[in-house]
Order: sequence, then structure tokens, then C-alpha cells
Amino acid sequence: MQETQLDSSAPDAVAPVPVREPAADLCDHLIGSGRLKKADLKRAVAYQEQHGGDLVTLLVRLGLVSEKDVADAESKLLELPLVQQDDFPDEGIDSEALSERYLKQNFLLPIAEDEDTITVLMANPRDAFALKALAMACGKEIVPQVGIASEIENGIEKLYGGGRSQMGQIVDRLGGGEEDFEDVEHLRDLASEAPVIRLVNLILQRAVEGRASDIHIEPFENRLKVRYRIDGVLQETESPPASSTAAVISRIKIMANLNIAERRLPQDGRIMHRVQGKELDLRVSTVPTSHGESVVMRILDRENIVLDFDALGFDDTLQKQFVDALETPHGIILVTGPTGSGKTTTLYTALSQINQPERKIITVEDPVEYQLEGINQIQAKPSIGLDFASALRAIVRQDPDVIMIGEMRDLETARIAIQSALTGHLVLSTLHTNDAASGVTRLLDMGVEDYLLTSTVNAILAQRLVRTLHPDFREAYELPLYMVEELGLPAFQYQDRYEMYRPVPTEEMPTGYYGRQAIVELIQMSDGLRRLVMQQATSGEMQELAVTEGMRTMYQDGLLKCLQGVTTVEEVLRVTQES
Repeated sequence: MQETQLDSSAPDAVAPVPVREPAADLCDHLIGSGRLKKADLKRAVAYQEQHGGDLVTLLVRLGLVSEKDVADAESKLLELPLVQQDDFPDEGIDSEALSERYLKQNFLLPIAEDEDTITVLMANPRDAFALKALAMACGKEIVPQVGIASEIENGIEKLYGGGRSQMGQIVDRLGGGEEDFEDVEHLRDLASEAPVIRLVNLILQRAVEGRASDIHIEPFENRLKVRYRIDGVLQETESPPASSTAAVISRIKIMANLNIAERRLPQDGRIMHRVQGKELDLRVSTVPTSHGESVVMRILDRENIVLDFDALGFDDTLQKQFVDALETPHGIILVTGPTGSGKTTTLYTALSQINQPERKIITVEDPVEYQLEGINQIQAKPSIGLDFASALRAIVRQDPDVIMIGEMRDLETARIAIQSALTGHLVLSTLHTNDAASGVTRLLDMGVEDYLLTSTVNAILAQRLVRTLHPDFREAYELPLYMVEELGLPAFQYQDRYEMYRPVPTEEMPTGYYGRQAIVELIQMSDGLRRLVMQQATSGEMQELAVTEGMRTMYQDGLLKCLQGVTTVEEVLRVTQES
């Protein structure tokens, strides 16, 4: 069989990989477009030599490329149109010659016909035998087009099958009935069965397709609930039956290297998994509940993190103020907000902004969420005594210019951070507070002396995340007069007519929202604010003074984004305390 040698001059060149035709040009195209790494191709070829099978199918099954990448490549190479699920017809063609079983086996989806031809979507448009067989069965010429394998499978089920979902088909193979889930080896065997593996992979795949940040798998008496947090809001999806609970959760625990025999105590783990060609880092947390273990997986998509203040929602004025604070040689800058408000992403963006060859930057985090080039990142491990405080004591002897602490959790950590700021270091950290002014009172409540705070804290940024409107799925409307007064808009931005936007949900965009941005407020420590700190003033009094000195509150920043068509009033009111 003919072999081809792939070009070894690619940036990540490894030894030339022999690829058997006809996959060679497809692999060349995938490598050339950056969708496939040569090292990954070499692994797949080695696997194919040992176990056999189609190379392209193996690449997809091993998660080295996505089905969409393969379909795009085939479409370009063969100059055939790529048809996706949104463009499928509502009904299949009426022909007794079409066998659902044959269509499924060969990933063929007939979508249109006329007197002489039938248009057929193919996951493998090079399969000449399947084309000829279909042409002979139907007595018509076949016009091939390219489709995505999983979408073709769903389309066959919808147009020519019983309409069951992909999850329903997998669940059918799982079987049911009561099992003895006390036997650990039995659980391990269950979790290793192909239907369970496919079910968990499907849950992860749907999370990626839906842009979810978290997956919640929650067992109840009569069902196993699966929910995805998309753009900060939980959305329930199709769930497997309660009888699959032990198998699904055991599979996830095995993937995260957790103890499947321990079901009485919370556990934390990590999964590195490749889905649709993307390398995902999943942080896994389990806790025991009345009906089993609840599992939450936080998805860290390394490819999609954007370290850019504009993309995060910082306007030019705020960005300049924050960057000016970052350029100070020493002091403390705090980012505050609840869990999941984007604090870590803001800090990473700040570090990227000041990451220069002449600066040594060290971080201590729990966990390290993303790897930053040129920055020394330390993973805290309290189980072996490496907590924030002990790591900080070691860091200051490493001659750093900038120190980032994942979170100020206790007085000891706060005091070492303040000492570092006093001795000429710039310290960045986070706190869990509702607004910027509360950051000062939180540190005072911890036991930090007020005179140390006034000497070290340079700025406090508070933020929340709001869902943003998709530009193509929104409409403008004029705000009624009573709402203008109720929202306090004239005091913030006076104009004759206030136009805002609302989502227009469609089947393609069910909510009308796509992505999130931060609404922020930034307190810069002034002499007046320092006097209030020394007088043990309340956070409300500090907030009031900061506003009179020109600070724009989170609520006002949110209203400004509403007027710009970025988000909606409902979103701003959802995440702020204003009424």
C-alpha cells in the first residue's frame, strides 16, 4: 500500500510519520491548518498499527481532532459543500430502498432527491463502495456532500429512525435493575463498560458544545440530574436514569483518580481530557448527599481564555486607572467578588500586562488554573503543609518584584502580604466581598491593623459577570419614563431619550445571550479614604466618599453597558444589589 511522508519542517516537527493512503492528504491538511499536531498523528499511527481500524476514525475517537475539523478538511479537499445540522430538512426522503441500518453503518444521510439524483451527506465522502451500493439500491445517481458524523447519526435517527436521542440510545445499552453497589470491584467493572464511557464522554462533549463552565451531576431518588452552567446560569439538560448513577459517578471518579470506595467524605480531583480536539482541564469535586454523591466539574478551556482588558469589559478610562495602579512599584492591589465572578481571569490579565523580562513574578494559587509563560506559578498543597502562608514566606526569599496570592484567606497570609508590600514588592490578591469598599473592612475584621492598610493598599477592584447580548439576536426599545426614574439614570447619565436592548431568543440562540463581561468598580486609595480607614468608618461611608471622588459603581458601569447594547437591565439587577 502506498505511503506518504508528511513534511517534517512544521513548527512542532517530529520524525516523519508514515500515513497510508487515502488519509495522507487529509492529515497533511489538518496539520497545515493547525488542527492536528505531528506528535499526535504519530501516536494514532502507532495505535493503528497495533489495533487496526481507520486512521481518521481513530484520530476522532482519541480526541486528537474534532469531527468538525475532519468535515471541514474533507469539504475543502474534495470541493464539496459542508452541510450542518441547522440546514437538515424536516423530513427524510420517501424510499423503500433506504435501510436505516445501512445508513447508520456507513454514516449516510439522504437529504433531498429529484427525478434523477439523491443528495446524500457523508461523514466519509471518499467511500466509493458505499456510494455505489446506495446508487444501485435506489436506481439513481448519488450527489455526495460532506456532513459531521455525530450530526449525521442524529439526523438518521430523527428522519429515518424512532427519534430517540443519542443519550437514549446509550442508556438502552446500559440496562437497568437494582445492582449491588457496595462491591468496589463491581463498581469498577460497571464504570469500565463501553456504554458508561460513551455516556460520560457525551456529557463532556455537550458541555463543550454548549460553552459550559461547569457540569453538575446530582443524584436524586428517582433520577440523575445533569445541569450545565452556561454564561453563569444553570440549565438543565437530558439526563440518564437513576439506575445509572453509581456507574456514571464511579466513571468520573476513576478519571479523576479519586477513591471510588470512599463515598462518605468529599473528594477533589482533576481530569485532563481531550474533547473534539480540545485539551480540557476539569476540576472535579464530589460531596456525599442523601441519594449518592453529587459531582461538580469546573471546565478550564485553556484555548479560549482571553487575557485582554477590552474583552473582559474594561472601558478605556477604567483600564487606564487600573494599569496605572499596576505600574506602581510596591503596594497591594485587591480584586474582590463572589466565587465565579472572574477575579482570577482579571488577575491573570493584570499579570500578563506587567509581565516583562525585567520583572520576576511569582504566584501561589490553589489551584493553578492556567499556565502563564514567564511567570513562576506555585500550586498550594495544604495536605503537605504548603499553604498560602508558608509558600509566601519562601517566595519573599526568591527576590520577586511581583507576588500574586490566589486568595487572602486568613490573618497570617494577609500579614505576610502586607509585610511584602512594605518591603518593596507589588502584591496582587483576591477577597470574597460584595463591593470594593468592603475589601478594607474585611481585612480589618481579620485583624489587620488600620495603619498597615493605609500604608500598603493602593487600589481595590470589585467585579461581577453579566451575560452579554449576541449582536444578531437583540432588539432596541425605548425605556419607559417610570423605569428611567426607578433606575436612577438621570443622576448618572442625563439625556432626553434612553434606548436599551433586550434579547430576541431563537432556536439557534435560545436565550439571546452569548458570553459574559465584567461590570466593575475601582477604588483608588486617596488621603480622604485613608483618613476614613483610620477612623474605623463603615464600608458604606467609604463607598460614598469614593463616589464623590469620581468612582463609577458596578451598578453604574452595568447601566452604561446597557445603554451601549452590551447587556440588559435585568442582567445588571440580577448581579448587583441596587434596586
